[in-house]
Amino acid sequence: MKNDGFTFRKRLRSFRYAFNGIRLLITREHNAWIHCFVAVCVVVAGILLGLSEMEWIAVVIVIGAVLAAEAVNSALEAIADFVSPEYSEAIKRTKDLAAGAVLIIAIAAAIVGGIIFFPKLIALC
Repeated sequence: MKNDGFTFRKRLRSFRYAFNGIRLLITREHNAWIHCFVAVCVVVAGILLGLSEMEWIAVVIVIGAVLAAEAVNSALEAIADFVSPEYSEAIKRTKDLAAGAVLIIAIAAAIVGGIIFFPKLIALC
């Protein structure tokens, strides 16, 4: 790939491609819909429970990490399906590993959420 140097026009174009990727993630990937729904619920709960600045930082980081992992997983699955439309054990292993990565960060996000939200919910009782 040839590098023609830096221009603001090229940087703006790259943002357009990135925003299109986010749009594709949100509109076409069913698992991303679930992640987005949970993220909205967490944000609403955070507002209602009055999260601290540090708690918001943790929540935003884990929401971003889960959505980014889902985007990478979706991209990897799309390219794998393109390269090998027929069944392949190597492609299956690759897709399973990518899905496992999403699950790992989703579990970590749930743990962070539990650490932040459980004490606040117990205090309400």
